[in-house]
Amino acid sequence: MRSSRSLSGVKLGTYYVVHIPEPDDFDFWRERARGLIQCDVPPDRIAWVEPGGSGDLFAHGKRRMPVPPKDGPPVRANRRFVSLARNAALHSDPERFALLYRLLWRLQANPRIMEDKADLDVRKLEELDKNVRRDSHKMHAFVRFRLVEDEEGAEHYVAWFEPDHHILRANAGFFMRRFSNMRWSILTPRGSLHWDGETVAEGPPADRSDAPSGDPTEDLWRSYYASIFNPARLKIGAMLKEMPKKYWKNMPEAALIPDLVAGAQKRESAMVEKGTLEFEERPEALAAIDKAIHACCKCPIGQLDNHAVMGEGPQDAALMIVGEQPGDQEDQQGRPFVGPAGQLLDTHLEKVGIDRRAAYVTNTVKHFKYVQRGKRRIHQSPGAKEIDTCRWWIESERAIVQPKLILAMGASAARGMLGKTVSITKVRGEPIALEDGSELWVTAHPSYLLRLDGPAREEQARLFDTDLAAVKERLEELAG
Repeated sequence: MRSSRSLSGVKLGTYYVVHIPEPDDFDFWRERARGLIQCDVPPDRIAWVEPGGSGDLFAHGKRRMPVPPKDGPPVRANRRFVSLARNAALHSDPERFALLYRLLWRLQANPRIMEDKADLDVRKLEELDKNVRRDSHKMHAFVRFRLVEDEEGAEHYVAWFEPDHHILRANAGFFMRRFSNMRWSILTPRGSLHWDGETVAEGPPADRSDAPSGDPTEDLWRSYYASIFNPARLKIGAMLKEMPKKYWKNMPEAALIPDLVAGAQKRESAMVEKGTLEFEERPEALAAIDKAIHACCKCPIGQLDNHAVMGEGPQDAALMIVGEQPGDQEDQQGRPFVGPAGQLLDTHLEKVGIDRRAAYVTNTVKHFKYVQRGKRRIHQSPGAKEIDTCRWWIESERAIVQPKLILAMGASAARGMLGKTVSITKVRGEPIALEDGSELWVTAHPSYLLRLDGPAREEQARLFDTDLAAVKERLEELAG
């Protein structure tokens, strides 16, 4: 999907002009930036020019870019810088590439500069990253395809979107995966994408008039939106912030919003009062989920002599902590993570500086699975079918809380979030992007540490602390 990469380096004494071939070409910038760093070219002697920019002011004659020495020092860039820089390169700020080079230059002398939250360059980089991530989230949420027929009568779906930044190509994979069986086009003022079911092609910028204004499938969009509209989360100001009116003209369901808002409180009250178990209609309040899970017996665990345990914590928590299932003490007290594993979790959370009271803490499976051994109830791990059945409730909690980051502890919790089993050792320590824009981080369950002794326990405790520290750092980034 990349165009051919040609570069002219113009040297005026010690001044260079670098022409970026595409406005979102981070890899090209990184390649040239490395060479310039190795040639000891300071930031104030370089002009980074994207397509359509003005670089000819300095063009008195073209010369090759400086060639890095074979024994030149390696260029240092930590993982956090690379992650933020890759995203920030998609921003529409014309000074973004200069900012990236300036920070990269400073990293060579101060490898810890990215930890300085007061540094103006670092703060600017974080701001660009945040704006791009938000723009991508809007694209995922507000692109609406409309059905048209091509010249041969075949179905083709076309959407119009107006991104603020150069995010089109970076998000192509999302739509290729999500709408792999459709032939579709996404038109924007910055370019277009066309998917034929096998390959994606780029096209030129488009006008709003190039996209259709409506089709028969819009009734489906309206029905879907009406069914998922959540009165328990209704905050008009927050809704307008998350779904600005600039997107409404492309969204058929937007016409329903006034009536849905008017009836929101009535619907919520009825659901809480009803408190019955209906898998056909998702509960719209935490109180309704609490009542419903106590009546749930959709799997064998719910038919045991136990009690459902609801999650607890702020309804608008940025962090959701998800465990496997309640244990014996949780079942007796009706609260999550109050037994030995919960006490160990509290110790490690406090150690890395995460306030449990600010998190929403819950379990993937809502009832305690056990076998009776005399007077003792021995914990049994839930099976895949039981986890998948209970996903209805954890997804309902997640839809209401809308956390920015979810910490899944253990394989069962990870399956509850992803719908598939994953290896903890393979996925821990790295974020997994979810379709609603939140991030999933996976680590071991604290009960695993309790089953270990000696050096093995010390090593797993160290890994657990490392995972929690990474979550804390990421939460601070998302909050900024």
